[in-house]
Amino acid sequence: MSTAWTLALRAARLAAADPHGCGGVVVRAGAGPVRDLWLDHLRGHLAAGRRLLRMPPGIADDRLLGGLDLAATLSAGRPITQAGLLAEADGGFFVVPMAERLTPGLAARLASALDTSLIRVARDGLAASVPARIGLILLDEGIGDEERVPDALADRLAFHLDLTGIRWRETDPVSAAPVPGGSPSDRPSTTAVADLCNAADRLGIASLRAPLLALRVARRVALCDGEAALSEEHVHEAARLVLAPRATRLPPEADDRAEAPSAAPPQDSPEGSSPETEDTMASGVESVVEAARAAIPAGLLAQLTAAACRVPAAKAGKAGAPVSATRGGRPAGTRPGHPREGRLALIETLRAAAPWQRLRAQAGPGGPGIRVQASDFRITRFRQRRETTTIFAVDASGSAALERLAEAKGAIELLLAEAYIRRDKVALVSFRGSGAEILLPPTRALARARRGLGALPGGGGTPLASGLDAAADLARSVGRGGGSAVVVVLTDGRANVARSGAPGRAQAGADALHAARLIRAADIRTILIDTAARPQDPARRLAEAMGARYLPLPYADATVLSSAIRSAR
Repeated sequence: MSTAWTLALRAARLAAADPHGCGGVVVRAGAGPVRDLWLDHLRGHLAAGRRLLRMPPGIADDRLLGGLDLAATLSAGRPITQAGLLAEADGGFFVVPMAERLTPGLAARLASALDTSLIRVARDGLAASVPARIGLILLDEGIGDEERVPDALADRLAFHLDLTGIRWRETDPVSAAPVPGGSPSDRPSTTAVADLCNAADRLGIASLRAPLLALRVARRVALCDGEAALSEEHVHEAARLVLAPRATRLPPEADDRAEAPSAAPPQDSPEGSSPETEDTMASGVESVVEAARAAIPAGLLAQLTAAACRVPAAKAGKAGAPVSATRGGRPAGTRPGHPREGRLALIETLRAAAPWQRLRAQAGPGGPGIRVQASDFRITRFRQRRETTTIFAVDASGSAALERLAEAKGAIELLLAEAYIRRDKVALVSFRGSGAEILLPPTRALARARRGLGALPGGGGTPLASGLDAAADLARSVGRGGGSAVVVVLTDGRANVARSGAPGRAQAGADALHAARLIRAADIRTILIDTAARPQDPARRLAEAMGARYLPLPYADATVLSSAIRSAR
């Protein structure tokens, strides 16, 4: 049987003894027999009367927190409330599957229930508080470092378990007596508190909740051993169970600390303390740190370091800013309104009308059924993400056109690969000679984009104003279609062909500044990449005129260019 499984079973027994005091457990593991066995072990150690309730997917607030029982209210003609699942789980655990996908609002409601131990509901027309002293079991089924449970919830739970590396043959059952319930009566010693706080600091744990939860676990371990006072072993076990999974850095070994030169000369000991006392306190902290170090999962710190250095990858469906919609998208609650303004939310409309049925019946005669007024109408609110289109406006003129086009081609291909995941689109506008041309309409098709990029021509004059006008027109058409556009202009800013097609630097420069101001007035997000050998004043003035972010990248390759555009977006 593996050490990780032994620690997981120990955490289950300690959590079952005091669900609310420990906050709960974060269990990182996919659905399977190992996770089910651990949940069965937890359920088997719960005291009589304590429940293990699972949160159904897509739960509504009235079912979670409690609220109006619509069917009973309509039948009785008066408001009748119902208890929510959090109140029903009072004294036990509330299991949250796929916790890595919790919305911020739902995570905030669960965190509030942990902090207050009460649920506010309306009862008989008055606000009432229902006890909900619960512990949470967050089942983290995420893949990779990006999919994690919300930090605000994980920080409140004492135990963080990772069962992904445990195989079925390593899960032999362990016969152990349940941890006694009740509250420890002793007051923890100052030494134990200081040791846990110092150990958390040495392990890079910034949260103040971690040593507090570790202290609660240490007292629960002492109660399990039938001892009134905390011993060193109790504190060590709490450090292994609570602090080790939270570690963000590895403290130096004892030998390394001994060899390291002291940063400052020794100072006089504080009044009332002796060198022997200070040595004892230091050795206590070191022993707690070493206990936590021994329990740190293999590879955990390497994963944290790699995650901190990794550039966030594109996520499916995360493109564009969320906007409100009236007919389509993902439901996001309801609001008062007329059915002509959106989609009628029938249940919420009846819920709003139900408490007033007795008063409306007394107000005057009417037919049978439910009396609904205009103020009761509720319509569904929807949220959807706007599709983002990146429009490249490339200066394909001059002797250095081949280098600029090669950089643009590489960047566009990289962004197209991400667009396939993010559901974005990319377009390409080329300007040279006497005008501009849309070589690649908005698309996310990789094969079509590569064919268009392969035949991109270069050379000739610089009709900068025509290129900006064409990019702005394309961005406005994207906006009219419900999307959002980002225009990326690659140029050195030296225009020599006017809007009319006539050569001349003076008129061409004035036309380019006028086109840039029109882009700024249209509130189009723009990035200007100066492709000259050195940063140039014409390109900088052009960026200021159109309110664009100015990026002088004279030697940028396709990867650097793509990264700069992603960060600007």
